[in-house]
Amino acid sequence: MRRVVITVVMAVALVCGMQTQAQYNREYFFWMGRTCMMNNHYQDAIRTLNTLLRVDEDAFEGYFLRGIAKYNLDDLIGAEADFSTAIRLNPVYTQAYTYRAITRSRLGNYDDALQDFKEAIELRPDLPGPYYSRGVTRLLNQQFELAIDDFDKFIRQENKVADAFICRGLSYLQLKDTARAYENFDRAIRTNREDPNGYNRRGGLLMQQKRYDEAEADFNMAIRCDSTYLLSYFNRALVYSDTNRPMPALADFDKVIQLDSTNSLTYFNRAMLRTQIGDYNRALEDYDKVALYSPNNVLVYYNRAGVHAQLGDIEKAVKDYTSAIELYPDFANAYIYRGRLREFLRDPKGAKQDRETAQRKIADYKKRLSDSTYSIYADTTQHFDRLLSFDSKFAGSSFERIVGRNGGHEEIRLLPLFKFTLIRPDTVPVVEHYRLQRVEDFKQRIGNGLMTLSCQESNIAADSLLSLDREYMEALRADNTWSTLFQRGITQSLIKQYTNSVNTLTTAIELNPSNPFLYLNRSTTRAEMIDFISSIDNSYQRISIDSDPANRLNTNSKRTYSYDEAIADLNKAAKLFPEFAHIYYNRANLQALSGNLPEAFEDYTKAIELNPSFAEAYYNRGVVQIFMKDTRKGCLDLSKAGELGITTAYDLLKRHAPVEN
Repeated sequence: MRRVVITVVMAVALVCGMQTQAQYNREYFFWMGRTCMMNNHYQDAIRTLNTLLRVDEDAFEGYFLRGIAKYNLDDLIGAEADFSTAIRLNPVYTQAYTYRAITRSRLGNYDDALQDFKEAIELRPDLPGPYYSRGVTRLLNQQFELAIDDFDKFIRQENKVADAFICRGLSYLQLKDTARAYENFDRAIRTNREDPNGYNRRGGLLMQQKRYDEAEADFNMAIRCDSTYLLSYFNRALVYSDTNRPMPALADFDKVIQLDSTNSLTYFNRAMLRTQIGDYNRALEDYDKVALYSPNNVLVYYNRAGVHAQLGDIEKAVKDYTSAIELYPDFANAYIYRGRLREFLRDPKGAKQDRETAQRKIADYKKRLSDSTYSIYADTTQHFDRLLSFDSKFAGSSFERIVGRNGGHEEIRLLPLFKFTLIRPDTVPVVEHYRLQRVEDFKQRIGNGLMTLSCQESNIAADSLLSLDREYMEALRADNTWSTLFQRGITQSLIKQYTNSVNTLTTAIELNPSNPFLYLNRSTTRAEMIDFISSIDNSYQRISIDSDPANRLNTNSKRTYSYDEAIADLNKAAKLFPEFAHIYYNRANLQALSGNLPEAFEDYTKAIELNPSFAEAYYNRGVVQIFMKDTRKGCLDLSKAGELGITTAYDLLKRHAPVEN
């Protein structure tokens, strides 16, 4: 798409150059601005065009050119504003409509983008470019049949553009018409035999169909076209692996790592492949790299434990299984294998404890088989040692995750949930947003100097938390009170025993069903449990790897996670204590993670109405508004969050605030 932009700039340059009525200075600044842009000096072009527009505020071509420069600097909000000004000054400016549409498409504002394309096509139905760009937008918007219609119209006029055939092929692929997808990828290759993208697309389809010889030939050609395109080597390595040729696969993984030395996914795949051929020591080296770059992914420790066991280093294997359990205490497989190894270490008590723990967790999972969130863990025969495709997302995810922007190119993170937790106030100052007497009375009733309401992580060491948990367990044997149950629910959550924590808090609620704070913490624990499960399951989810917007379409369905139970707890808490702002803040977070952004916005607004100094609520509402494409209002909220002490808000403002001239 960048090539199309440059082509338009050149066309505009010729048109502008023929305008003889303008004054000399005006022409000089146009010429300077065009020259800077042709040399990719976009910031210089903007400064030059600013001078022109101060002299001639009605120079619509100047706004258009400055919009192109901003687009190339990824200032999409600024580009959209300049294209809009150009259209206001010249309502029949076809190219301004086209490029405002492209900009809006990149912002995810597909409805307005499609309206702009409609205007451009009505003005100049003979131009092929808008049909291609509208086809890309419809492809991204999952309007696959309409996208095909647009690519058909473009190809009737321009049949030498390989990307058009690739995009049409992707549209057919989404409609499960693999025959026509193959035809289009094949046509793209015949149109431009030097473009690796066509070979990779066709090769990927062939690999899915297990036509490995043909897929390998395509990846070979892609590498000949561009020897630095790591996706070609990665895909060919998967073909080699699937056809039992581990050594060539390893060589290709080596090449990918040479091109990208921090690629965790490739280290992970190479480690599994080395394990399969018995090269355990070098597999360990690779897993060590993965642990360095993706330290929160439980599969790293789980798989590395198996390698240690193969080498006879049982203690290190047990340590890695323990690390996996610490990251995800409900991972039944890890208990099973650790229990077996503890038998070798002559620890029958520990082995028995692991077996019993695994059996309890398996039984609990099987109760939830109707819930797809848990089904992957109910099957304890599940192996996590298959090679992952490049379309896999390999990274542990924290509760801060939120949907991506610009087709997944950039991530924006939410600030975490609030809950009653344990923090040493002498080492980390605890800042309370506002004081409610009911909250103070509750804290006094619990009488724990470490307990506070916060979204910060606990600063208490893991061994100290375990000691506290044991103390509460002993106290419950003497007196099963709701307050002690609540405190043990907190410690269990902090040591990631999420299932146990939910059960403990449920018992506390049965003893004190009118206490909103118990529901608040159970909600947070349920949400954190779902989030941690997703961090493992994300290892098999799609990511985007291409810069072309048409290629950023996700082609595999994602597992979805339900926060319904956690939200139900917050609904109950809101009925019991409707003046408590943190309830609405937490519910807004869960609505945002569920994709319900308007509902999230309403809940953040309610939290701010109850507590006008709620910095985190301003920050997260700003993030949600940016993702809803209301960037200006989002930036105002981020600015307010910064004023209230959230310094990271200014980092987001630098990336998203429109440029003022």
